[in-house]
Amino acid sequence: MRVQLVDPAAYTPPYDHALAAALTRAGAEVELITTRFAHGQVTREPGYAVRELFYPGAAAVSGSERSRRVIRAFEHLPGMLAQRRLARRADVVHYQWLPVPWLDAALLAPVRPRLFTFHPRLPERRSRRGRALARLLRRMDAVVVHTEHGAERLAADFGVPPERLAVIPHGALDHLTRLPEEMPLPAELRDAEGPVILAFGLIRPYKGTEVLLEAFRRLQGAELWIVGRPMLPTEPLHELARGAPGRVRFLERYVEDAEIPPLMRRADLVVLPYLEIEQSGVLYTALAFGRPLVLSDAGGFPELASHGAARLVQVGDAEALAQALSELLADPAERERLARAAREAAMGPYSWDLIGRRTLALYERLLG
Repeated sequence: MRVQLVDPAAYTPPYDHALAAALTRAGAEVELITTRFAHGQVTREPGYAVRELFYPGAAAVSGSERSRRVIRAFEHLPGMLAQRRLARRADVVHYQWLPVPWLDAALLAPVRPRLFTFHPRLPERRSRRGRALARLLRRMDAVVVHTEHGAERLAADFGVPPERLAVIPHGALDHLTRLPEEMPLPAELRDAEGPVILAFGLIRPYKGTEVLLEAFRRLQGAELWIVGRPMLPTEPLHELARGAPGRVRFLERYVEDAEIPPLMRRADLVVLPYLEIEQSGVLYTALAFGRPLVLSDAGGFPELASHGAARLVQVGDAEALAQALSELLADPAERERLARAAREAAMGPYSWDLIGRRTLALYERLLG
């Protein structure tokens, strides 16, 4: 079976490459159609083809992100048309992201079946983006979603027929645990003596970083690391951090794959206090490393917590978050129990070999 995976803007390269490798191991012939990732090297496994078809001009520009966005706007239509032509040799086309849904719905490859994996947070149904998304989803033969919560929302709010929805989890990003080379812990984060609480990933408004800092102001005897490229002004976060009794360290930049393992292994707790979400690549990175997790009860997070791999707190509740962090910092045995459950989940329902087989079975059903 010839499968074409499509992520025009390389929004989720770790997921794309892990799925391509899993499908290859399951017996498919896979080609990933994407662009060159602008922020560093992406780990890939052998066995599948990668074609960096989209946005060649933007990928070659070393200027600002705004400059690249402008160039991508001009290059998007030619890229989608080129992908349509390449899709003729595929049996299945599986879109991972489509950056311009109102336009992309008219540019989909005519190959059937075609699928879409729903990765982002769900917009409001009546918003302009929500209406464009609904039109796009109606043109798919199947929509893959990572959680039961997401499937219920897509059916109820966006009118996707339940029979077209397939719940297939996001896999633990375990390729990061076996990189051929790892970089040392960044100099800015060395020499921590006590427990470390890690908040990792792009710093965005919905990530609940302010809630985390408010919670950390109630704690003593630990460090908080906020690591990732900011997508908002961070001075208000630094102001909150200055009022905390413990040390807060910021590393405000993109972190390459080879830098992630020492970060995860040093963290005593990984916390995701998101205000809204469906799923998160950060979550599945921490899961792969068997880290004890503290999550807000947003979106699909409770479904992972049901495996015993995370402590849940109410969304936006800084006091409850502080209490959960304090209890876990004082209880190494409970942290180890959470870590053990995370490792078991990563090798079980969130393993890529299982996800690859389930995805391939979905393709076969649609082709049949």
